[in-house]
Amino acid sequence: MTAHTRAALQALFVTLLWSTSWVLIKLGLDDIPALTFAGLRYMLAFLCLLPVAWRSGQFAALRRLPRADWGRLAALGLLFYTVTQGAQFLGLARLPAATVSLLLSFSAALVPLLGMPLLGETLTRAQWGGIAVYLGGALAYFYPVAIPERQATGLAIVLGGVLAASLSTVLGRDVNRAETLPALAVTVASMGVGSVVLLGAGVVAQGLPALSVQSWLIILWLAVTNTAFAFTLWNHTQRTLPAAETGIINNTMLIQIAVLAWAFLGETLNAREIAGLALAATGTLLVQLRRQG
Repeated sequence: MTAHTRAALQALFVTLLWSTSWVLIKLGLDDIPALTFAGLRYMLAFLCLLPVAWRSGQFAALRRLPRADWGRLAALGLLFYTVTQGAQFLGLARLPAATVSLLLSFSAALVPLLGMPLLGETLTRAQWGGIAVYLGGALAYFYPVAIPERQATGLAIVLGGVLAASLSTVLGRDVNRAETLPALAVTVASMGVGSVVLLGAGVVAQGLPALSVQSWLIILWLAVTNTAFAFTLWNHTQRTLPAAETGIINNTMLIQIAVLAWAFLGETLNAREIAGLALAATGTLLVQLRRQG
């Protein structure tokens, strides 16, 4: 097996782990309040990454940072972990996993739109076409528009998370392209800030109930395997895989989540919804390929 093939399989394995997270979150939400659940996951993942950052000398780089850069890292943590992940967990408490996945995938199309005014990037015709294809797929998935009140609240929450995820991607690009910090240092610092606020908000708003052994096992698996380990392995594959291939592999999650939700959560999809998901996946893929190629 070549190094490239091994990296591609490893990246695909990571997307499978991330896709199973949605199933585990839906199961855990039966007993764990959404915000507290999200906060525990990312706080434990942060604690797992701390020793790695310490051994690799990341703290020395963080200590040299000026206050303005710490402000940007804090903003990144609040956007990506506190708001985005909090919205994802709250959305999954109210919506089917496939619906949340479809909505969050729009960040792949929203990022280049935000990148025009904020990063000075431009869109190609193919990217505009990809956004149009995605929107067509989303309309096909939701047609006819008849959303119950509970789901309408979930949609509003997740759409707020989509905006936060897109803004965090733009801010993350701006932070990382400056190359003042290694990627691990950026991850640890931003995750630390975001997870502390997220867990605090969860405990204050929803409390910290007595959790069963099963609930703790779900939280620990999500934190250690699907977050700390998966993010580390994903970053390792980026040393070998071109960015365009990474986008293709990451785009498979939209379909993986729909299949896993059908197999393990009993969520069903009709032919129109399947076609909508396929169109949306194609649209985000077009945007990613043109942006990264």
